[in-house]
Amino acid sequence: MPNDRHADAESRLTAAMDQLMAGDIPEGLRCDIKSLSILAAVPRATLYRTYPHVKEEFESRLDRAREATGEPDPRLAQIARLKAEVVSLKGRLSEMKQEAAEATAFRTLALSRLAEQHDEIQRLRAALQDGGNVRTLPVRARLTTDQ
Repeated sequence: MPNDRHADAESRLTAAMDQLMAGDIPEGLRCDIKSLSILAAVPRATLYRTYPHVKEEFESRLDRAREATGEPDPRLAQIARLKAEVVSLKGRLSEMKQEAAEATAFRTLALSRLAEQHDEIQRLRAALQDGGNVRTLPVRARLTTDQ
């Protein structure tokens, strides 16, 4: 009877290991030792004490899977991918904020220069209408080279 329970527990552990490594991870669990013991309905202490070879095999398969394809848990892989995307988006947002600040500064400078030019044009028009301080320049006779 104890050998049947032992074999049954080991087969449940192996089935749970295969399930987790295939990426079929139930909600609330992860691809780790704790989840392996929960999924196989074998206490973690029993897994460590009675089935260390199963634990070592699981950790070895997990390491090989991480080296080959990355994270075997698709949710953890998605979390890592999304975190990287958030970092990238924050960088882009920072660049866009900097560009917006530079555009605002350029706009302010351009409007200031336009206002200055407008004021100068208005001043020159007013001076032209007064006519008192505008002199006409003498016209010089052109020398022709035909002579």
